[in-house]
Amino acid sequence: MTSDSRRPWPKAVLFDLDDTLWPIAPVIVQAEAQLYDWLREHAPRVAERHTIDSLRQARLTLLAQQPHFQLDLGALRRAGLVAAFAEAGEDETRIEEAMVQFFAARNSVVPYDDVLPGLLRLKGRALVGSISNGNADLRTIGLSHHFKVSVAAHELGYAKPDKAIFLAACERLGVAPEDAVYVGDDILLDVQGAQQAGLRAVWLNRTGSQAHLEHKVMPDAIVSDFHGLLDWLHQEHADAAE
Repeated sequence: MTSDSRRPWPKAVLFDLDDTLWPIAPVIVQAEAQLYDWLREHAPRVAERHTIDSLRQARLTLLAQQPHFQLDLGALRRAGLVAAFAEAGEDETRIEEAMVQFFAARNSVVPYDDVLPGLLRLKGRALVGSISNGNADLRTIGLSHHFKVSVAAHELGYAKPDKAIFLAACERLGVAPEDAVYVGDDILLDVQGAQQAGLRAVWLNRTGSQAHLEHKVMPDAIVSDFHGLLDWLHQEHADAAE
């Protein structure tokens, strides 16, 4: 492919967070274990009545009854604790302390090895942003300086795959959707959602999944890590100076 046939370099590259920049499942397992240890010490009547699994099941039941919590999983967890503390007759004023314990552990993520070098390679080439349905805190994690804009479902009131969350991020960056590329691990929430909002979408498929075939979604590119993403960006796009 010659430079004449390449597209201009995108003005913005936006990323999903959980399972795109770092693995999240083991972090949540550890965070819930640390929270439960805290409950044993500071809210023992809750720990006597519940296991980690029963607290999780209670949250799922609450979510089924009040699906709006899907937009704010932190609020769902807090509501679950409110119910558990009330049922056990524990001091509900300590719930916020429990949430602080959980969020500190939830944000103790370790980025994949390719992420930091990849973000540094993007610096100065495109505006970088993030769009997440979760409640990761980039400032606490220590990555916020890499991102011009970060938007989250619990702040905006709508979540991926709703095109509104993608358009909100583009608006905050001051770029048109067609001038942005979105990168994420979920074929429906990330890839299909971004494409329906007018962005191009790269599927960062670290596991070798074939979900795009199952769901009949065609990403603009499929890569297995940031090295593949940067290679695709360089191969498919031309800088203005070239």
